[in-house]
Amino acid sequence: MAELTIERPGPGWTSAITKTWLFFRRWPVLSSVILVLFIIAAIFAPLLAPHDPVRAVLRDRNIPPAWYATGSMTHILGTDYVGRDVLSRVIHGARVSLLVVTISTASGLLVGVTLGLIAGYAGRLTDEIIMRIVDVWLGLPLILIALVIVIVFGQSFPTLMAVLALFAWSPFVRNVRAETLSLKGRDYVSLARVAGASNTRILVIHILPGVINTIIVIATLRTGQLIMTEAILSFLGAGIPPPTPAWGAMVNDGRGYLRDAWWIAFFPGLAIFLVTMSLNFLGDWFRDRFDPRLRQL
Repeated sequence: MAELTIERPGPGWTSAITKTWLFFRRWPVLSSVILVLFIIAAIFAPLLAPHDPVRAVLRDRNIPPAWYATGSMTHILGTDYVGRDVLSRVIHGARVSLLVVTISTASGLLVGVTLGLIAGYAGRLTDEIIMRIVDVWLGLPLILIALVIVIVFGQSFPTLMAVLALFAWSPFVRNVRAETLSLKGRDYVSLARVAGASNTRILVIHILPGVINTIIVIATLRTGQLIMTEAILSFLGAGIPPPTPAWGAMVNDGRGYLRDAWWIAFFPGLAIFLVTMSLNFLGDWFRDRFDPRLRQL
């Protein structure tokens, strides 16, 4: 009777697995792929979306995804309660999220970094005033303030971007201030001051490059939080005005159909989860790469 032999993987196979594991551990491959797909979907949404995201066809309402027996390849992820294609709305929702969050992050970054540099470099009374403003601002119920602003000014893109910019600036101030306090006592800054460089030149040319790494990390982590905030505001009816597709609004639209048409809320919720998770992982990777005290790679 012939003996059953099991071939074990050779050393070359084991080495390939180890190298692959180390590559994925060293570089944020999965997070980067998800974010690249998100950006491509946002930029080329009109070309990638198979249907008009706001066109309702009542006879096609609540069609399940294509893998269901009653599903259709015409609507791969199904349709919502008024017959709009879920895949098309998720793709166009990426464009809305990217546009709103990019502008809001840039506005918050500009304000927060400027105040952080001024507070750290000027010190004394200026530092005290700016940091007390930040403390008061962090103690405010920002979601409630956002709802009040939307009620007063109405739902619109500019209103939502302004609201998100109010959320974005404060984390930059504290971290940039701390880095500036450390850098302004360095020899090269003192030499620039002795050489007659203006305060503006010292801040922009000598101190700002030293805090860029911190700014990148905070911006990456904050972008994921802003996407969540935009989704929350849209879920509460204070975000993007309908019928423009927004992930949070789509989750809100589908919450009443979770038992009969779960896909309406599930896929936009999954998009929010994947993008936010990827941004958080990428932010952690940037922090490990840029901060020698946390470097693990």
